[in-house]
Amino acid sequence: MQCVADLHIHSKYSRACSKELTLPNVAKMCEVKGINLVSTGDFTHPAWFEHIKSELKEDGEGLYKIKNSPTRFILGTELSCIYKKGGKCRRLHLCVFAPSIETAEKIIQKLESYNPIPPALVGGRAVLPPITGAKIGFNLKSDGRPILGIDAKNLLELLLEIDESIMMIPAHAWTPWFSVFGSYSGFDSIEECFDDLSPHIFAIETGLSSDPPMNWRLSALDKITLISNSDAHSLENLGREANVFELDAAETPNLYMEIRRILKEKDKKKFLYTIEFFPEEGKYHFDGHRLCGVSLEPKETKKHKGLCPVCKKPLTIGVLHRVDALADRENPESKNQIPCKNLAPLKQIVGAALGVGKTSKKVAVEYQKLIKSGENEFNVLLNLSEERILKISSPQIAQAILNMREGKIKLIPGFDGEYGKIEIFSPSEIKKMSQQSLV
Repeated sequence: MQCVADLHIHSKYSRACSKELTLPNVAKMCEVKGINLVSTGDFTHPAWFEHIKSELKEDGEGLYKIKNSPTRFILGTELSCIYKKGGKCRRLHLCVFAPSIETAEKIIQKLESYNPIPPALVGGRAVLPPITGAKIGFNLKSDGRPILGIDAKNLLELLLEIDESIMMIPAHAWTPWFSVFGSYSGFDSIEECFDDLSPHIFAIETGLSSDPPMNWRLSALDKITLISNSDAHSLENLGREANVFELDAAETPNLYMEIRRILKEKDKKKFLYTIEFFPEEGKYHFDGHRLCGVSLEPKETKKHKGLCPVCKKPLTIGVLHRVDALADRENPESKNQIPCKNLAPLKQIVGAALGVGKTSKKVAVEYQKLIKSGENEFNVLLNLSEERILKISSPQIAQAILNMREGKIKLIPGFDGEYGKIEIFSPSEIKKMSQQSLV
C-alpha cells in the first residue's frame, strides 16, 4: 500500500506556530490532504507529550493511531543545537524519531538530567562536582523545539546509548542559519559534523529551498537518502512536502523499523518518490537582501563581492549558492536516485485559475468541491485525469493543474526570508481566459 508520509511538523507549543495544531486537528487535515502518516512533532515538550500519551494508542509496533481516524503517527521531534566547534558557532536543527512512547520518555528524561560536567568518582559512584551555577538538564518547557547547548555529535551519541533504533536526520539541511550545511552556521560535510558517528546519519531533509536534483550534485550524498517534509507551523501547510513509501503492515508489523530500514538502505523499491515544493518557492533559494528588494543569482552575487548593490551591506547567501560551493558535478545521472515530483498547493492553483488570492471564499468553495469529489488534495494534484477534473471543476482549474504537473509555469525565486512566487498561467493564457469569460 502506498503511504504518503510527512515526517516533520510542529505543535502549538512551538514558537510562531498555530494554536490549532492539536493531534485531532492534524489527523483531520491529513485526511483532507491525503497524508497517511505524520510526525507527532515536539514530543520533548512536557505538555505536548502528555497530549500524545492521552490521544494516541499503539498501532501494531512503532506507529500510533488516534481514535476514529485512519491517520497514523510516528513519534518525532525537532531539536536545535547551538555550540562551538572548529572555532565557529554552529547552529543545527535535527529531526529525531523514537520507536516507542517508552523510548521517547527516556529521551526526555535524559535531556532533562543532562549534565555536561564530568562527575567525579567517589567510592565507585558518580558524584557531581560542587560547582556553583552548574547547569544540569535542558529546559524542555521553553519551546516545542528546544535549544540545546550540546554538540550534535554528542547528542547523537547520547540518543544511541538510549536505543540504537532512534533516528537522527538533519532538518532542512541547506537553510543558511540553522542547518548542517548552512552557509552561516553549518559544516562542509556530514563527517565534519558527526565525526566517527557519521554512519548513523543515513538521511537528510532537503528543505523547501532545495530539491533532490540540487543535492545530487554532491557525490558525497550518493549514499544518503533524501527526504522531504513540510516543517508545518500550521494545519494548512501540512504536506507541502512529503515522502511516498510502499508499506505493508501484514508483511512488516513493525512499520517504524521498516521505515528506518528503507531510509538506511536507500531502498528504491520501497521509497517511491518525494513530493517537493518547487525549490524556487523556498525562502532562501537565491541570494539577496530583503530590505532593499535585491534578489541575485550566485554569479551576480560574486560580481558584487557578496554585497548588496543598493546599501552595500552583506547579502544573505542562499541555498543555490551554497550548493554550488560544495557541489563536485554539474549534471548527475538520476537513474540511481529516488525520483521526485514538484507540486504547488491546490488552493494556490485554484486561486491562480480564478484570478483571486488563495485565501478567498471563492477558492474555499472550489477547494471543498474538488476534495469532496476527488478524495483528497494529493489525489487531485497527482492522479485525477484531465477528463475527471473537468467533470468536477472548471476548464481553467483543469488547465492550471496540468500546467503545474508539466512544469509549464514561471518561477520567481525566494530570497533572504521571502517566499518565492509561481505564475501558473502565461500572459497569453490569462488573456485567452479573460476573453472566454466575456463570451
